[in-house]
Parts: sequence; C-alpha cells; structure tokens
Amino acid sequence: MRAVRGRGRPSSVRSVRSVRSVRSAVVGSPLQLLLLVCSFALAGHAGVRLLADDRSAVVLWFVGAALLHDLVLLPLYAAVDRGVVRAFGAAGRRERTMYVRVPAALSALLLLVWFPLITGQVDRRYRMATGMPADGFLGRWLLITAVLFAGSALLLLLRVRKETKDRPPDVH
Repeated sequence: MRAVRGRGRPSSVRSVRSVRSVRSAVVGSPLQLLLLVCSFALAGHAGVRLLADDRSAVVLWFVGAALLHDLVLLPLYAAVDRGVVRAFGAAGRRERTMYVRVPAALSALLLLVWFPLITGQVDRRYRMATGMPADGFLGRWLLITAVLFAGSALLLLLRVRKETKDRPPDVH
C-alpha cells in the first residue's frame, strides 16, 4: 500500500502529474512546437528574401540581433523595469507599473520596427524605393511615444482620482 498525502491521492501519482505539468509548461504541446518551428522558418525565409543578394548579411543580422537582445537589451530593460517596480512598489502601488510598462513596450516595439528609418540609416534606399523623403520618422516616433506616455499618465490620473472618490473619508 502506497503512502497517501493530501486529497487521498498516492504521492507517486501526484509527483507524476507535477512532472507532466512542468514538462508540458516547458515543452508545450506538439501543435505549439510545430507552430514555433514554422514561425522560425517563416522568419528565416523572409530574412533571406529581403537580403537575397547577401546571405552572410542575413546570418550576421540574425546572430547580431540575438546577441544584442540577450546580452545588452534584456539586462537593460530588466534593470529599468526593476527600477519602475521598486518606485511604485515602495508606495504600495505595484499594480501601477503597467502605466509605465505598456507605453514603454509599445514605443520600444515601434523603435525596433522603424529603427533604420528613425536613425536615418537607409534614407537613400527608402527614397529610391518609395520616391518619398525619409525625414520625419524620428520626430513622429518621439511624438507617438509622448502621446503614449501622456495617455497612460491621464489614465493613471483618472484611476487615482476614482480611487480617492471611492475611499471613505478618514475620521479621527
């Protein structure tokens, strides 16, 4: 007879279930794995098609992007996020970090997508391909970033105002 711990299940059955749940959380279902492999294949195909003349540039871009993200950007935005959490967490308002995280993530995503045009690295190529000037991307990105943070600040202000209205007055 096996030892029984909690809820009448044998401990060996519970441990097998916990191992399975950990394995499924890490590995995922076969469909998830297939979709992940397909997304990598599609990204690789798109990269090769975009830079068909220079395959070494494609490899350099993928490796460089991975190294830049893992070694530089991830520690950087993890440190910034930790600072935001400490700033709001110290005041007991940890849930308010999303008012900084969301506009920062959206702004970073726009920067990532439009980086060559924002920094002016491909002005000539863009002008030749579209017939339009490439100036103004930096200003537009900064404007969009300012609007995202201003909108987030407005939503935070409305939330704080609502919380103070809903709170009963202090009586001493």
